[in-house]
Amino acid sequence: MRILSIDPGYERLGVAILDKEKGKKEILIFSDCIKTSPKDIFEDRLTQIGLQVEQLILEYKPEALSIENLFISNNQKTAMRVAEVRGTLIYICRKNGLQIKEFTPLQVKLSVTGDGKSSKDQVIKMVKLLVKDVKSGALDDEYDAIAVGLAYFAYSR
Repeated sequence: MRILSIDPGYERLGVAILDKEKGKKEILIFSDCIKTSPKDIFEDRLTQIGLQVEQLILEYKPEALSIENLFISNNQKTAMRVAEVRGTLIYICRKNGLQIKEFTPLQVKLSVTGDGKSSKDQVIKMVKLLVKDVKSGALDDEYDAIAVGLAYFAYSR
């Protein structure tokens, strides 16, 4: 099964495409960070993200979306903007026929490290051990997107 995995954000959005055949290890097909400029108005940034994700869907043809649930921070404006990004992405993915699975940060950490309270460094270390071909210099958001994808496969067993 091929999935699109996303760590939502609007300045940096982690994306990954992973494949897994029954009984085999997960394979990373693609990963990156979609970045938008803070100089652009939010609506333009949202459009840029939507267009790039839709292009990934057309190019890689995933069957499902694995996306992290919103972590509520103290900054309500940021939380609202990330929620808007998530809504846009869920719409685009559903419109393109993808199944949608959402995971909390705790579920992602638990599935990747075995501990729901793992640090970001521990998650990154385990992603590197579990998945080959993660490019050097990948940003945290990219590792997070890969981890969200691993959660999809862990919970789909």
